[in-house]
Amino acid sequence: MPASIILSNLSLSTPDGRPLVSNVDLTFAAERTGLVGRNGVGKSTLLASISGDHRPHSGRVLVKGSVGLLRQDVQLPAEASVADLFGVRPALELLHRAERGDASVDDLAEVDWTLEARLEAALARLGFDPSPDTELSCLSGGQITRVRLAALIFAQPDFLLLDEPTNNLDRDGRNAVTDLLGAWRGGAIVVSHDRDLLETMDAIVELTSLGATRYGGNWTSFRAQKAVALAAVRHDLAHAEKRLSEIDGKAQEAAEKKARRDSGGRKKRAKGDMPRILAGARKDRSEDTGGKTTQIAERRRAEALEAVDAARRRVEILQPLSVKLPATDLPAGREVVSLDGVCAGYQQERPVLRDLSFSIVGPERVALVGPNGSGKTTLLKLIAGEMRPLAGIMRVRPDFALFDQKVSLLDPGISILGNFQRLNPMAGANECHAALARFMFRADAALQIVGSLSGGQMFRAGLACVLGSSAPPSLLILDEPTNHLDIESIEAVEAGLRAYDGALLVVSHDEAFLEAIGMTRRIDLAAEALHDGGTV
Repeated sequence: MPASIILSNLSLSTPDGRPLVSNVDLTFAAERTGLVGRNGVGKSTLLASISGDHRPHSGRVLVKGSVGLLRQDVQLPAEASVADLFGVRPALELLHRAERGDASVDDLAEVDWTLEARLEAALARLGFDPSPDTELSCLSGGQITRVRLAALIFAQPDFLLLDEPTNNLDRDGRNAVTDLLGAWRGGAIVVSHDRDLLETMDAIVELTSLGATRYGGNWTSFRAQKAVALAAVRHDLAHAEKRLSEIDGKAQEAAEKKARRDSGGRKKRAKGDMPRILAGARKDRSEDTGGKTTQIAERRRAEALEAVDAARRRVEILQPLSVKLPATDLPAGREVVSLDGVCAGYQQERPVLRDLSFSIVGPERVALVGPNGSGKTTLLKLIAGEMRPLAGIMRVRPDFALFDQKVSLLDPGISILGNFQRLNPMAGANECHAALARFMFRADAALQIVGSLSGGQMFRAGLACVLGSSAPPSLLILDEPTNHLDIESIEAVEAGLRAYDGALLVVSHDEAFLEAIGMTRRIDLAAEALHDGGTV
């Protein structure tokens, strides 16, 4: 029987009982499915429910076949090795004893003579070949992700469940994941904001507060179908608003007619033109009719309001986000960063960066690229003043903001609004709320404590607090800004950065993001010239 995953009337909630998605009915077969949706909607929880690591609030999960789950964040023992991650340390030790001639007859019956070859093949598919004895503490985050993916392939599950598999990977690592999925013949459910990876999917499932919707085709096809859906919902909203306006107009007209009739009746009664019994009867009938008419009108208005609210919710879910920013007015010739013969690192005798020279002038948009370990984070710390150069001269304009992956500029113990006021002490209440609303933190959402936010929400909050001020910094330094953002947030940030008129220095392996924000130049730290005394 073919492997499959069937979700029936599935509802998910967080450990503290907060509802996520409800009434989800989906079937996954041997195809590659991208799972998208805003941060916090329940994508990772859905994968955990399929793998059996999370109990759904209600409904059923039926899995025919085996699954392998790649989580975003896994705490590993400090002494764990590559072999431990594959779960083959005892089997390897047995193999090595057999090769030395130290195995018993019973041991020889259990030896897997193909083990090392299969390990090497699995690692090679991810473009990385460490020794099985290599401790994970010696590897970068991107290298560990590759090893974990190779371990999943090694287990040969029927379904891969991948939660942001290209986070922390350099370009080669991202290409390796894309190639892996391209050659995968089982099923795969991939939570990702990597639009290049989503272009290789066979289908896209979007999770929203309204439930789950499946779209056939890749990311481009999904976007086209969403545009059609948005146009239809906007039409529904316009129709619902027109209907509400008509009901309000008729209610106003009816109220005015009744007021005129009531006024005429009172005048007749005052003149004594109508017998008292007849006047009372007419008054009672009028009140009964008026009461029933009012009830009908109120019911129709309530129904119309509900239709308008439903259409607006769907428009908000489907409509792309946009961000507008105040101007920095940075002059074209103003130097914002200058490095001349700079060496930097953590040991004087082994600098990470050697004789590095470059400058950023005016509103240039510079992408800092290079493989994992080439010194990108070191350079950002250097420019931000978090470390001093070992040699050379460096100048940086004082009005800059660094967005590291932990968004350290925010105080996690206070609200988003509190952070905005802390970073912009001269801003009034209206300015604070308006700035945060531009980044989707409206009303009570602005009162959330920063430490309770997801990674994507936190990064968006940081941008809101810095870029939403009346005088944003003239230089923004961004370290892998798309790693923890959902796609809607990425597109909102892209829109904001396109409108930003200051200088940008960006570390990112997300080519779609770099293209969208209009980078004008690249500095490649892996280039030979940089390590041999060249100038960029």
